Amino acid sequence: MDESFAPRLRHGVLEFPVHHMRGGTSTGLVLWERWSPQDLALREELLRHLMGVPLAGKNDRNKQITGLGRGSPTSNKVFFAAIEPDPEGDVLVSTLAQLAHNHGAIDWSVNCGNMSAALQLWATDSGLVTSSADLRIRNANTGVNTVSRMQAAPDGSFVTAEIPGVDGAYPAVDLFMQSPVGAKTGRLLPTGSVVDLIDGYSVSCVDVAVPMVICDAAELGKTAHESIAELDADPVFKQTLQRLWVAAGLRMGLRRRDGALMTEDELARSETIPKICIVGAPQAGGNIATRYFTPQLGHASMAVSGGCCLAAAVLVPGSVAQRVAHGVPSLGSAFADVEVGIENPAGILDATVVARMAAGLPEIRSAAYRRSAQVLLRGHVPLYRASAALVAAVMERVV
Repeated sequence: MDESFAPRLRHGVLEFPVHHMRGGTSTGLVLWERWSPQDLALREELLRHLMGVPLAGKNDRNKQITGLGRGSPTSNKVFFAAIEPDPEGDVLVSTLAQLAHNHGAIDWSVNCGNMSAALQLWATDSGLVTSSADLRIRNANTGVNTVSRMQAAPDGSFVTAEIPGVDGAYPAVDLFMQSPVGAKTGRLLPTGSVVDLIDGYSVSCVDVAVPMVICDAAELGKTAHESIAELDADPVFKQTLQRLWVAAGLRMGLRRRDGALMTEDELARSETIPKICIVGAPQAGGNIATRYFTPQLGHASMAVSGGCCLAAAVLVPGSVAQRVAHGVPSLGSAFADVEVGIENPAGILDATVVARMAAGLPEIRSAAYRRSAQVLLRGHVPLYRASAALVAAVMERVV
């Protein structure tokens, strides 16, 4: 990386270098680990300044006009990234911070499949990798390993792709999640059951890339073809959804980053886990329809980690997802690629699951999806309210 792209002091203000990126249908920042303070409190202070969230407490009226975040959870993500040498080729180590617009708490517990699509482009743009060969990515939040693949045209430009929810063609990124089962719980079915009954509703709790609660839309009086605005505006539906993800999260034994079990209150306030979706029969050429929640807000399209999880759930005999899906082939005893088209508000997300049937359940080797990525801008962000401790911690890393 160009050493001039480093933290600096100008006019007495700390200015921090950032790449503002889009990965899939998410936007956020990618920061070089080298320049970031190691103390967690100072690192979180840095994030709050950069993204414009409250430095302390809660403010539901905050519009993030002082930072680069933009309201929705899909635009409040920050990756810290570093390249680590390895005998089998460099590995990019990523750590995700998930923020919310209205409070200063930061969730370090999950990965983001969409924003992960920006990491290889960031590393290339930063000069940390020099080719379009496969790049291995290890996510420090979840331990999930991904292989990112970008292809170059003969003139050196990147091959492009169009994806649902993004207008136009941009550099294409194929992401292959390796051994994605049990990312947070260690099990495909965290509760031990294919279907759980919660408050009279049938749900399937599945953990592939991310733990997710899958609900039958019809049982909730929905179709999974409603607009997200319509669903978010239905208070009874949203309250029911919250009760389901909280109860399911307790049954799944979801844990905080420090290893402690999440409480009912923590699950109710969680911005990240468990994800939750409603599913129904497809109508537009896919295999299943869904409306996906993060969990507090409806997603304008479909998160790719959630898409991989739902695609895998379709392969579980008797699951809520399998019951409503159409046209998905049955697994055999040998590993095979199974493509699942997931209808969502932005179109159809195509996910590929490499799996076989073993002892009545799918054994999943990997899951892949195609995204696109772009650099929105690169530059320095002045941190006008940075504490003296943050200034000192950042500048001491500049050599």
